[in-house]
Amino acid sequence: MRIRATVAAVSGALALSALAVPAAQADDGRSWNPDSGLTATQPSAGEKSKKGFGATTKAAAPKITSAVVNGGKPIVVGTKSKITVPYTMTATDDSGIYHAGVFIWIGSSVDDEDSFGFGPNEKSMSCKAVDATTSTCKGTITLDPAFLINSDATWWRVGAGALANDGDEAERDAAAKVRVQRFSKLTVNASPEPVKKGKTITVTGKLTRANWDTGTYKGYSKQAVKLQFKKKGAKSYTTVKTVTTSSTGALKTTVKASADGTWRYSFAGTPSTPAVSAKGDAVDVK
Repeated sequence: MRIRATVAAVSGALALSALAVPAAQADDGRSWNPDSGLTATQPSAGEKSKKGFGATTKAAAPKITSAVVNGGKPIVVGTKSKITVPYTMTATDDSGIYHAGVFIWIGSSVDDEDSFGFGPNEKSMSCKAVDATTSTCKGTITLDPAFLINSDATWWRVGAGALANDGDEAERDAAAKVRVQRFSKLTVNASPEPVKKGKTITVTGKLTRANWDTGTYKGYSKQAVKLQFKKKGAKSYTTVKTVTTSSTGALKTTVKASADGTWRYSFAGTPSTPAVSAKGDAVDVK
């Protein structure tokens, strides 16, 4: 089951929404079927009219000058919880901006049946006029891991749509990019505790990350992870050595006990997976 993102103007206002498409409608469950483009309609009775709305004279279309999702930072998604991130955008038109919003998508084009995206949360959408022609708009987008597959951990395109006060509309399917990543976890255990000075400490741990295909966490294999030590009273960790994860994401190495302090593993991250450091494990050296 995938998401259908629709960009449309409803009752004179721009609405960008995510509409669910049942998995049964697609062989691989990854249908999107976007209705790209904007459709302007006359405001309904009783709704406040906008100057020039529905005018027949041709005017320049609005311009979408910027669109940023999650402050430009990667969006990290786990296996269960939905993740809601903010967006901002700027649009301009001679008549001023009535409404605008942002959506994110992945695929070869928004019209491709294999493409997929998430639209903005309708209640979060708002615009504020900077001057008579330009507005900054903001809102949120919610990503649901139930609709993600592992290959979605990559760059996504940021699309945006805007509706001007005179009824003209504009859409940019690729106004920017944002990376989506698989949430990672890292553990550590240093033993024995306490230990005699000069004796061997065994430090184990495991690096796992979200597996969106199965909705579980799976070991991240063949990854370089730093073993770090912070001596008691020190303010920062120092890297002691680099350890590579096993086929199951497991970590294991040994060191000599020299002083009281805390051990941890630290992973620098990859394009598909964010950096993570384990919560330190303190060892008392006798």
